[in-house]
Amino acid sequence: MGIAENLAQVKDSIAAAAQEAERQPSDIDLVAVSKVHTAETVREALVAGHRIFGENRVQEAQGKWPALQEEFDGVQLHLIGSLQTNKAKDAVALFDVIETVDRPKLARALATEMEKQGKTLDIYLQINTGEEDQKGGCLPKDADEFIRLCRDELKLSVKGLMCIPPADEEPSMHFAFLREIAKRNNLSCLSMGMSGDYEAAIRFGATSVRVGTAVFGTRPPKQDA
Repeated sequence: MGIAENLAQVKDSIAAAAQEAERQPSDIDLVAVSKVHTAETVREALVAGHRIFGENRVQEAQGKWPALQEEFDGVQLHLIGSLQTNKAKDAVALFDVIETVDRPKLARALATEMEKQGKTLDIYLQINTGEEDQKGGCLPKDADEFIRLCRDELKLSVKGLMCIPPADEEPSMHFAFLREIAKRNNLSCLSMGMSGDYEAAIRFGATSVRVGTAVFGTRPPKQDA
């Protein structure tokens, strides 16, 4: 199937999972993860009418998206990969939503850049629900204080929380855990669920799912620099 057909199938699956959970399909955003795919490939999804996309790296997105944003109206670009503080300026300039805010230093850098650029970006705070050493994200024990810092002290537009469950664990328990952290902090948006588990994430309250392979197919091999 082509990308337009893949998009339609994923959106049908989202709608079915939402209805099963007695939710409205319109309450769930599909972030099409376009990392490592070419502008030509992404253009197929844009032509099909999709407008919400996720990229992992600032530099890759800078080389791909400005021309596409000029060509297509209404694009909403999410940064879903880890962000270094020295890339905060570029990230604020290019992206609409940053989903991986995971530490005070980064939150402060983003607040400073948004003020300088006169922009207000929605952000998600990444919670490391599995407490994995190799993975970004605020530890659960620090989540409440981190949310308070970002929302109350830095006045960032904290839209919600995101997580990436450990690959070798049942994701549902991590989705439920993230939902509880959000609930006690009066946050209603949850970015969770990828190609293999987004339907489960919807049952646990996901308002945004990040789907790449099911939309674009297998990622192309990395090119040598």
